[in-house]
Amino acid sequence: MTIRSTSVERILGFTTDSGHTFGTVEIAYETFGTLNADRSNAILIEHALTGDTRATDWWSGVVGPGQAVDTDEYFVVCANALGGCSGTTGPQSPFSDGLPYGSRFPTVTIRDMARLEHNLTQILGIETWHAVIGGSMGGARALEFGLLDRRKTAKCAIIAAPAFVDADQIAWAMMQERAIELDPDYCSGDYQAIGRFPAAGLGLARQIAHLTYRNDADLNDRFSRRLRSADYYEVTSYLDHQAKKLTARFDPHSYILLTRALRDHDVRTGRSADLRTALAEACTDSLVISVSSDRLFPPSQVAQLAANLPGRVEHRTIDSAVGHDGFLTEAVAVSAALRDFLTS
Repeated sequence: MTIRSTSVERILGFTTDSGHTFGTVEIAYETFGTLNADRSNAILIEHALTGDTRATDWWSGVVGPGQAVDTDEYFVVCANALGGCSGTTGPQSPFSDGLPYGSRFPTVTIRDMARLEHNLTQILGIETWHAVIGGSMGGARALEFGLLDRRKTAKCAIIAAPAFVDADQIAWAMMQERAIELDPDYCSGDYQAIGRFPAAGLGLARQIAHLTYRNDADLNDRFSRRLRSADYYEVTSYLDHQAKKLTARFDPHSYILLTRALRDHDVRTGRSADLRTALAEACTDSLVISVSSDRLFPPSQVAQLAANLPGRVEHRTIDSAVGHDGFLTEAVAVSAALRDFLTS
């Protein structure tokens, strides 16, 4: 039976790319399975934007006992991102005055998240991860983790994520941020301190995002022009359901911080304007997976990353009508690719 545990580590004096230094940062994580004697069976799973540490829940069929990322064989770790709302220090964590950080929480980057996980790696005493794996924002985190020190990463699997975010994705991110910021209950991010919550803004942001997570053909096929009731379409009901689910479990200011972090993702920053040069220090055994119908990070954009990575690179495109969310829903295809990669 797989052993599962939840932990929090405290890291002193962590400085972000924006120049802010935290006195203490807490990083929350879950582990699944058992670390072997020589600490060679550890796998780091990087969650997506609104994900959390419960990897066997949100990636069931891929992570778990007997799955491709077999928690009976591997010691699997999944940490909550810096700036999130599932245990790691974020905007609703207490500031020195006892109130939430709120609007005082600094800008964070994908690189900040990866550097914090390098601190966790040291605490766990892991010299090299057998693999670092992530999809969407998690794929960007996995890529940055390897770039920071490829000696820490034997294998890197990047799924439905690019080397850098382009104008179209920046535009979608802007609309989501504005949806929350224009909610009168947002109060510049200080809503919790005064007992308010911008649910309408967060819900609308999720609905905008969901249109990039799913393919237009998938939505047309599933809902067509069918009505749920008078003047209320089934596709509208579906989007309302997605909004309610997220507002029940996620923090709006975390959503803005993480959306901006992904919006600003560019491995060339601080390295080189030339992509191949910027990626020269990446992991030298990589699996890159794109989703055929992905309209958030199209296969051509993901292929650009694969073409510029060093060493042994396998690029697979999963055939799916779902869209970007295919990295979550196409468990059989993702598992087949990961199982081959992890055992090769």
